[in-house]
Amino acid sequence: MPKGLRRYYGAGHLHFITTSCFQRRALLGTPRRRDLLVKILEEVRQRYHFVVVGYVVMPEHVHFLLGEPERGNPSLVMQVLKQRYARALLRKTKQPHSPLQGSLWEMSLEPEHVWQRRFYDFVVWSQAKIEEKIRYMHGNPVKRGLVLTPEQWRWSSAREYILGEAGPVRLNERQRVELKWSDPKSKTTPEPVWESEPECPPSEKRGGWGNHGGVVRR
Repeated sequence: MPKGLRRYYGAGHLHFITTSCFQRRALLGTPRRRDLLVKILEEVRQRYHFVVVGYVVMPEHVHFLLGEPERGNPSLVMQVLKQRYARALLRKTKQPHSPLQGSLWEMSLEPEHVWQRRFYDFVVWSQAKIEEKIRYMHGNPVKRGLVLTPEQWRWSSAREYILGEAGPVRLNERQRVELKWSDPKSKTTPEPVWESEPECPPSEKRGGWGNHGGVVRR
């Protein structure tokens, strides 16, 4: 662990996790690749027994809102998830005629060049913060212009929250987070305003991690 980076586990808090692809490349840029990551997320959830409150998979980064696992800790969960995706991606990109086959640059990738080495972890301990992070994740594809409404992006938890449609990742297995969603088509309710939080922490863009203001000792 680099100097100055502290992660606090064991208090039962939720963790808002952000991790990016190597050099912010769009290594999640196709539907099949996003499907692959979502599938692996559910497999890792079942193996390590943690609650997934929300998630979104973007072309070059991901956000997860997770509970602490019964086995290990969030760092182990992220290590396993990233390793499994990297190995599966590289194995498939080197296969002739594979739907996941990439460019010549991608075919020469090594496992350590699929993800950034570190990840951003923000401890979430209040209901208001939980709702803020869920709304931010679901609004991310809308802000990027990938879809018009959150539920149109099928690589997130938005469809289950908004439409009640179960997705490939089981949400809130041992707890339930309820959100009050307003219908943007209704004349009596205002248009939803998506959070303006940056897609990745400024410290990541600078190449360092430093002190995460929201990560506190409990």
